[in-house]
Amino acid sequence: MLELLHIENIAVIQEADIQFRPGFNALTGETGAGKSIVIDAMGAVLGGRTSRDLVRTGADRAFVSAEFSQVPGDLAGLAETGAAPDEDGHLLLQRELTGDGKNLCRVNGRPVTVAQLRRIGEELLNIHGQHDGQQLLDEEQHLSYLDRFGRTEAPLGRYQTAYEAMADLQAKIRALQMDEAEKARRMDSLRFQIDELERAQLVPGEEESLTERRDLLRNGEKYLSALSGADYCLNGGEEGGGAVSALRDAEEALAGVRTLSGDMGELYQRLEQLRCEAYDLAEIIRDKREAFDFSPAELDAVESRSDLLYRLKKKYGATVDEMLAYLDKCRRELDDMETADDTLARLEQQLEKARKAVLAAGAELTAARKEAAAVLEQRIQSELRDLDMHKVRFAIDFGEKEPGPDGCDAVRFLMSANAGEDLKPIARIASGGELARIMLALKNVLAEQESIGTLVFDEVDTGVSGRAAQKVAEKLAQVSRRKQVLCVTHLPQLAAMADTHFSVEKGERDGRTYTRVVLLDWEQRKAELARITGGSRVTEALLASAGELLDQAERYRSELGMRNHAE
Repeated sequence: MLELLHIENIAVIQEADIQFRPGFNALTGETGAGKSIVIDAMGAVLGGRTSRDLVRTGADRAFVSAEFSQVPGDLAGLAETGAAPDEDGHLLLQRELTGDGKNLCRVNGRPVTVAQLRRIGEELLNIHGQHDGQQLLDEEQHLSYLDRFGRTEAPLGRYQTAYEAMADLQAKIRALQMDEAEKARRMDSLRFQIDELERAQLVPGEEESLTERRDLLRNGEKYLSALSGADYCLNGGEEGGGAVSALRDAEEALAGVRTLSGDMGELYQRLEQLRCEAYDLAEIIRDKREAFDFSPAELDAVESRSDLLYRLKKKYGATVDEMLAYLDKCRRELDDMETADDTLARLEQQLEKARKAVLAAGAELTAARKEAAAVLEQRIQSELRDLDMHKVRFAIDFGEKEPGPDGCDAVRFLMSANAGEDLKPIARIASGGELARIMLALKNVLAEQESIGTLVFDEVDTGVSGRAAQKVAEKLAQVSRRKQVLCVTHLPQLAAMADTHFSVEKGERDGRTYTRVVLLDWEQRKAELARITGGSRVTEALLASAGELLDQAERYRSELGMRNHAE
């Protein structure tokens, strides 16, 4: 149940605290006073879409909070946020809007995203707008209403699993079914690419070794000159000399005195190690010089191979590994095309089985929907009788359609507004007032199936007046004994039936427009009902009529309470 709605800087509302109560809460006021702004604030704090224009002119931010009581701790939306009601079952939703479009959302002080706030809000409160009745004119919505009422999630889930498997097979078959000429062209292209890549005899990592060898061959003379110079320094020429020979002479010079002291022995060992290291380096350099074969023909071959890899990379991939992966892909595609007929035959067999599974799951889903439709027809018919639509007949028509993501059923809501008339689509015969009452009946039935504790009706009485208005008021009073009801209305019958009545009033101060929400006492309610009925001229007769209307509503609520207590 929504206990407190706090609003700051939302449109023309600078600040307002609205303490809603259990039962039936009504909000009335002049057109343009700001009643819809209260509903917009509720939508915002429940995670609805907002606009920067919602922030009051001159303010840099707006803020809305909503405190709910009797909140169950097992709400699915709360589980993913880590938030939870306090020990008394209270939950506080908060949303701050800035002028640059940023949001800050919290649930019991814990930061959440707008999407998480929306999922939580959907489980706490439903807002039924004044244009919801128009949804009844869209026959694509009728199936979703029926599924919500029938709770067909299980058979619908099984059907959708079967349908997705069938759709996947259909996509594979479409991919294999191509024009024969296009298929031949594609196969020729694949064969050419495969042949070109196979003739190249690509080797993983060869590009790096080729580049290194090419750089070496391009600098062959410089390479040989460097090795020869190093070899001469280490080994000397034909007449001898060189670093290795000099180190050997130094080693022999110290050999006779290496035992005289520890220092001399250490020097001798270091000199011996240095001579051995120099000898090893000299041998390595000599081997490299002798092994290097500077051949212009090899350089040409390396250049040619590098050029081939460069040309292939432009067509098939940035590296040798990518080109090899592309080669494997081409081979698989060509193999699939060459064996397409066999694959198609196999997929067609699988598709036939999948289609039978879809039809079986669809038949199960249809049976569940028809069972739910029979109950929904009776419940809607009963609700319509309560709303003074005794001669209206309501029925749910089933037709077949090709299997789709939502099943094999084409569902339409039909009605007959007058005795003796055939059932026809609602869009063709329902008036505005009839649409409003049918939608109210449908919402009431659906609300009974859901755990949501608060229902908000924003001018759902559009097009309703007289006796029908009284019946709508009585129906909302009945609903308010099971759920908390908040209703924005222009009808005195609905406002009188409320347990709690708020007036939304607009005024001007210091050149700025302000809206405030006032809780009305008995006398103020009489004056407000008289204003709604008679406009700006409130007479004693209108006040007396308003008082009688309030007394009548009080008696009905008492009778309703006794009836509910007896049940």
